[in-house]
Amino acid sequence: MRTTRYALAASFGLTLVSAGAQAQPAADFYKGKNINLIISSSAGGGYDTLSRTIARHLPKHIPGAPVVAARNMPGAGGIIATKHLYTIAPKDGLTIGGVQNNTPFEPLLGTKEADYDPRRFNWLGSPSFETALLIVWHTAPVSTIDELRKREITIASSGANSTPSFFTRLLNELLGTKMRIIVGYPGQNESFAAMERGEVDGYSSIFWSSLTATKPDWIRDGKIKSIVQYGPEREAAVGAGPSVSEFLTKEEDKVLLEAAIAPLALGRPFLLPPDVPADRVKLMQDAFAATFADKEFLADADRLKLGVNVPRSAAEVKAIVEKAYATPQPIVARLQKIAQP
Repeated sequence: MRTTRYALAASFGLTLVSAGAQAQPAADFYKGKNINLIISSSAGGGYDTLSRTIARHLPKHIPGAPVVAARNMPGAGGIIATKHLYTIAPKDGLTIGGVQNNTPFEPLLGTKEADYDPRRFNWLGSPSFETALLIVWHTAPVSTIDELRKREITIASSGANSTPSFFTRLLNELLGTKMRIIVGYPGQNESFAAMERGEVDGYSSIFWSSLTATKPDWIRDGKIKSIVQYGPEREAAVGAGPSVSEFLTKEEDKVLLEAAIAPLALGRPFLLPPDVPADRVKLMQDAFAATFADKEFLADADRLKLGVNVPRSAAEVKAIVEKAYATPQPIVARLQKIAQP
């Protein structure tokens, strides 16, 4: 009996300690702590550079100025890191995720490996949205959508289920264009080199921010033609070219486009795992908002050509995700067929 009482007392004491830790005010919690920022892409790319830039500026906006250390967890187009953040990562507010914008929507597209519910994440916001372009090399025999409906061109892609392939099929579906996908190019750089060599005519899903950062000479010297743009907002800097939405007359096509480009609306989102204490979530959401408005961060982002434009708040990111998952089932079925033919 005495042993049982001691065991109960010890258990009660541990419960009080745990409850006390959970009840610790968020403003005090982060003092002297280390925050782990998991990046879902490999080192050296745009997501990685942006996340590490945020990691340098974020601590000054968190009470207690904790250390933020970034590490990469690439794989499966960002799904590995997203699953880790959903199931394995501690739920104490000391692990943040910077995930590729496709990963919140992989479950919606029917990707079997994406066995998580993105609506349960605690979204922190995004520093930008993305505008994508369908571009062709200047020697390609088309310059407009009307011409592309009459004449077939070739589009470089890495694989049948990759992002360029998805958006090529989407544009063919919505616009009646005749683009043929040529797979086997490992990434964007190899696809661009194939355009320059004349092996393919174009590329269907280059972000304007990436194009201006990596190939400004293409724009300056007229080496490419922008056929159409698509995204949550028109990018005025692209010029007078049309956007996909201008060609759509059927309401179901408009809904399909909105669901398909939801990743572009997210831009480059950041999150906390599910079940983090609410006050820590709020503190971190405020810290990210302050970082995105920080003049020193913006100066670094501009110097590094990170394409930071219009920040999305945590609430706006959450609304984008939830709206996509409220898409009517017949539209979802069309979306899944395009994503996984």
